[in-house]
Amino acid sequence: MESWKQKLEGNWNVLKGKVKQQYAQMTDDDLVYQKGKEDELVGRIQKAAGKSKEEIIKWIDNL
Repeated sequence: MESWKQKLEGNWNVLKGKVKQQYAQMTDDDLVYQKGKEDELVGRIQKAAGKSKEEIIKWIDNL
């Protein structure tokens, strides 16, 4: 499993708070984490942020 996916799985509640701080327009429904659907979650963050998938993954990895 890729490191950013491990971070999502292990620390999602903390990361979710940081995502909401950065992108306040995202709702709790936007930020639902489901194992195996990490790419969909990144896609929702990507849409709100207006950034590439790689930028979002790097940002998650650096949190």
